[in-house]
Amino acid sequence: MENISNFGCVKTQTSMYLNKNIYWMTPKTCVYLRPGIQGDDNLGSMLVGTVMRKVKSRTWKKQRYFKLQEDCMTIWYKSKKAGKPHSTFSVGDLEGVREGHQSEVLLSLADEFPPDRCFTLVFRGRRGNLDLVADSADEARSWVRGTRKLMESLESMGERERLDQWIGDWFKKADKNKDGRMNFKETQDLLRMMNVDMNEQHCHSLFTMADRSQTGTLLDEEFVLFYKMLTKRDDVMRVFQDFSGDGQKLSAADLEDFLREEQLEAEDAAGHAARIIETYEPSDAAKQLNAVTFDGFLMYLGSAEGSIQDPRWCGLFQDLDQPLCHYFISSSHNTYLMEDQLRGQSSVEGYIRALTRGCRCVEVDCWDGPNGEPIVYHGHTFTSKILFRDVVQAVDKYAFKASDYPVILSIENHCSVEQQRTMAQHLNHILGDALLRSPLEGKGLTGLPSPEELKGKILLKAKKIGGLEERVGGLTEDPLTGEVSDEDEAAEIDNEHSHRETFRRKTKSKQHLSKELSDCVVYCKSVHFSGFKHSRLHQKFYEVSSFTESKARKQLRDFVLHNSRQLSRVYPSGFRTDSSNFSPQEMWNAGCQIVALNFQTAGEAMDLNDGLFRQNGGCGYILKPSFMRQPGGGFNPEAPQNRESYLPQVISGQQLPKVNIKEGSIVDPLVRVEIHGVPLDQGKQETRYIENNGFNPVWYDTLRFTIHTPELALVRFLVEDYDKTSRNDFVGQYTLPFCSLQQGYRHIHLLSRDGTRIPPASLFVHVRITELA
Repeated sequence: MENISNFGCVKTQTSMYLNKNIYWMTPKTCVYLRPGIQGDDNLGSMLVGTVMRKVKSRTWKKQRYFKLQEDCMTIWYKSKKAGKPHSTFSVGDLEGVREGHQSEVLLSLADEFPPDRCFTLVFRGRRGNLDLVADSADEARSWVRGTRKLMESLESMGERERLDQWIGDWFKKADKNKDGRMNFKETQDLLRMMNVDMNEQHCHSLFTMADRSQTGTLLDEEFVLFYKMLTKRDDVMRVFQDFSGDGQKLSAADLEDFLREEQLEAEDAAGHAARIIETYEPSDAAKQLNAVTFDGFLMYLGSAEGSIQDPRWCGLFQDLDQPLCHYFISSSHNTYLMEDQLRGQSSVEGYIRALTRGCRCVEVDCWDGPNGEPIVYHGHTFTSKILFRDVVQAVDKYAFKASDYPVILSIENHCSVEQQRTMAQHLNHILGDALLRSPLEGKGLTGLPSPEELKGKILLKAKKIGGLEERVGGLTEDPLTGEVSDEDEAAEIDNEHSHRETFRRKTKSKQHLSKELSDCVVYCKSVHFSGFKHSRLHQKFYEVSSFTESKARKQLRDFVLHNSRQLSRVYPSGFRTDSSNFSPQEMWNAGCQIVALNFQTAGEAMDLNDGLFRQNGGCGYILKPSFMRQPGGGFNPEAPQNRESYLPQVISGQQLPKVNIKEGSIVDPLVRVEIHGVPLDQGKQETRYIENNGFNPVWYDTLRFTIHTPELALVRFLVEDYDKTSRNDFVGQYTLPFCSLQQGYRHIHLLSRDGTRIPPASLFVHVRITELA
């Protein structure tokens, strides 16, 4: 075993080394080590522990004892009351740390607690945030800085390091008596926890081979040996030996052959092989031989380079100099809602979460509020209410955290003229120069500007008195005579509910619009849709129409041409009171740019949305295919032309998470591969299920699809726990654009239902794409 004292720690009598710079274990501790972590004063304070207030409202403020565990990965907290259970969460569960009054709860307590004592821990996915108040500014600062340091350290981990962290966590869970050893019973329990239902005789055989000290327990390197035997990758070894001359290593020439023949990476294969050896090979001796061992080969296949999605597609790579209408735009519906549409909570957190996920169009439903202040909520329902001012402040703070490209505020306006003026004041005062108030210089009135030209700008999509022509010509209009129809979306939802008795909106037939708010609208004037012929003859380039999903579905055949010139927004039906979503794919097939979804609701629709917008640097703008951008292109999603054969072979899975908390339950995994695209391309196929093995299931099942319009296709890999008596349980998924697929042998790093990583869960696949005559 390598001497770990070289890596900044004192080697104890009973230590366990898993990987360089990662872990050492004693019977009582598991200390996480990375350069810059050891000796950190902030982490030292966190390890000692701190009493802080956990706050949920102005009246709910409870003291809790918070302590960083000695693995430096787990935060433990407990109530002071006797008998109250403790709770824990992992640093890996955190998405960020916000200092000061950066939540609605802490803002409401600003008069009681100063900002330097307050901070918010933001969790990944849809889990609620944790608002905390320390007893002193120094304590708060230690927790903020220490937590951020741990998050940065975790983020910089490689796949092998993440795997070591994962197995270390399981070791701690299984070591019931905390003696730093694993007896056979504990080992069997560990396997069940890790989703392995192994034959007892086979398990005992591996245990005995690993127990070189013949003590009846596994410790130190013996446990590492047991784990290596358990995780032996015969599937990857088969590929390795197919290209290895001696079965022990791949020479540079062997690796070049593999890259050309299997990965289809012929361009600069020699240079790429050299980079792989330098980057992933852990053995200096192998590097000197200009070769890669099996361990190095496995590390390459588990890296971003070996991923199913081409890393080049993950960066900013598309042309962003074309008109706005030439892009799909990541868009949210009823962004303020955290739950359902009838009684759910309204919160500025909805805007923060959407914007930090790269969403570029958010919706704001505005109504008259008390004290002259407009409010935001789902009108005529029991959803809670928030101030319009607070929404604008959140947009100002978070609009460009994830992307520099323009944000569109889609306003559904139900306010009186007086409160519309207040809205305009807040927009101008809070957003300042970021709010686009006039056409861009030099653009004239010939067409929409590009995302690149609008970088750092916030656009208002709302009703407008007159058009840009009148404004440029210096014409004005009395705001009280500038009558407009009520907001299209409210009217259309009204129509949908007119045949139901559940609830109906009482809307005015006409509504006055304030000039101040109207002047904030430039390139996104909301107008009622009167048909494609009327639009072609009369609609201006800066006019935007909104459609419910049902109305849009009736227009799909004629939408492509319209959307090459105009922006269209499609949003969920008013009947979706549970905040469910429609499939955005059919709307993208028709070129609709602003396909608004309920971001708070996980599921297939949001998986597709995340899959599409994960590319291009997550900037929220995806360039539509060229055949959808040409006014005379004539693309018909019902009759596509080209064909490609797509053959994914699902080989194996690794460390799939448990989905049933029932003791002794083991996953029976199957993999479903779905194609989402034009109607002819829609398809689903699945592997057989593997009984009682979520740890290392092996399928070698080949599926075949024919793709007609690859430019619009998304591929979704879905892992489920098979159940013959009820609906299969979700295990994990990954969705990506078909055109971003890397061919050859690739790993798919699975995501949770919330779209967050669940390391080290993955699939191993082989992909081939060929053109069909």
